[in-house]
Amino acid sequence: MAVVVSAPGKVLITGAYLVLERPNAGLVLSTSARFFAIVKPLYELPATESWLWSWADIKVLSPQLQKETSYKLCLRDFSLQKVSSDTGNTFVEQSVQAAVSAGKIIIGDDHDKKDAFQKLLLRAIVNIFAGLEITILGSNDFYSYRRQIEAACLPLVAKSLASLPQFSLITSNQPDAGNLDKSSWVPEVAKTGLGSSAAMTTAVVGATLVYLGIVKLPHNSGDVMNLEEMKSTLDIVHALSQTAHCAAQGKVGSGFDISAAVYGSQRYVRFSPTVISAAQEHHRASALQASGSYTLSAEAIKILLDEDWDCERQDYSLPSSLFLILGEPGFGGSHTPSMVGAVQKWRKKEAESADIIWKKLSFANIGVEEGFRDLKDLSLKHKDDYEDVLEDCRSEAVDQWQGLIRESDIRGKIVLALLKTRQAFEEVRCLLREMGEAAGVPIEPPSQRALLDETMNIRGVLFAGVPGAGGFDAVFAVVIGASTRDIVEKEWCSRGVMTLCVKEDPRGVQIEDSDPRDVVSLPLNSLTLN
Repeated sequence: MAVVVSAPGKVLITGAYLVLERPNAGLVLSTSARFFAIVKPLYELPATESWLWSWADIKVLSPQLQKETSYKLCLRDFSLQKVSSDTGNTFVEQSVQAAVSAGKIIIGDDHDKKDAFQKLLLRAIVNIFAGLEITILGSNDFYSYRRQIEAACLPLVAKSLASLPQFSLITSNQPDAGNLDKSSWVPEVAKTGLGSSAAMTTAVVGATLVYLGIVKLPHNSGDVMNLEEMKSTLDIVHALSQTAHCAAQGKVGSGFDISAAVYGSQRYVRFSPTVISAAQEHHRASALQASGSYTLSAEAIKILLDEDWDCERQDYSLPSSLFLILGEPGFGGSHTPSMVGAVQKWRKKEAESADIIWKKLSFANIGVEEGFRDLKDLSLKHKDDYEDVLEDCRSEAVDQWQGLIRESDIRGKIVLALLKTRQAFEEVRCLLREMGEAAGVPIEPPSQRALLDETMNIRGVLFAGVPGAGGFDAVFAVVIGASTRDIVEKEWCSRGVMTLCVKEDPRGVQIEDSDPRDVVSLPLNSLTLN
């Protein structure tokens, strides 16, 4: 029987670059774009030769890349040996190794569970399947499909994207011979910056653990889990996903993307890097390989499961009547690790001036947080006034908002909270541009700046920016009222920006009812995205 687990993509609203260092926080929203991992038995195998108890067959299918990779999993140390000729997928490899190693550790000395675990993995019994087949699928929102849409003479709007077949084939970027500076920041595959590798890693870890009977996960139907059990389960998935993701990248990142994929929308403060580095030191056999990645031993995985992951999380979502919109400008995306590395190099070299920008940016990020918190409190305590004021602000230009303050103190507080949030984010944008110029990194390049400035001038837009590390991946806007989406989409379309279907969705990793490919795509004229 197949197990299907999905994990969401993310949008980092505030905390770009600063979230790499404790105690700076980032506001990260999980989204409706999800990565799916489908784990099921590989094949029926009646043979019971002894070698089967030393190795298990694993096949990884990536239909969107038209790839199929075969592995042998060694049951002594749970390492994967690729037996097919393609390049494989490092994130999937590390995820499977981490999940299977952890499974044995969690089972411990429970012999009944251990026997069931080996049978699940090998299935070396007549009429029972053997091995693992893992299929990975990413929502179309993770990748750029503007070429297909333009070739079909469709407008650059979300309904056009939604009309494509689910999990369409992924296209690659073409080298920009006329712009070598920009080409150095562009990745091979055209992505939209939603954190595909983190979502995929989390989905594979979760699906493998569930298939092997190690953990239970929340279900997309909303079935209630025991809170203590759910926290324990998600903490295991989080620790293993962070470990696998860092191993695949060959470095210890902030982890906000994995945290969002596991727990959903949140205010996030990173874990101490020593949490993972201690395990690396314990097992030097996990040293960097030629590819820049490493493989952690079962002993190191045990250490990581026992570690105190000191990241801080607070559940978070946008205040009522505020909505997230994302757009893909068509520049092919950015290579985030290169950008982050350049900023870190600049910060070391120009420490004094960099610290000034760092502190100002931290203060501005806090201003956005406080503005959102004020709006959320006001929406809960004064719902009717809140909705009335937001409707008035939606239909007026920003420079007219002050005039909406009437005799009611509450109305004034709501307007001031909106203005505070907007002004704080404008300061965030200004400081990120200053940082980018100083570090020689296109955090908010001129093309993006012009687009964002125009977007900020649209009635009903609270603010707009580049998510995460910035660059050419995507733009986002937080707007007042669902109807503002159509207005922004029309403006973006006129400027060659593809609006994505993605919305904010605060849920994290979860079990799905069925293979997502079984869901029939709706025809173009029947789709509603508001």
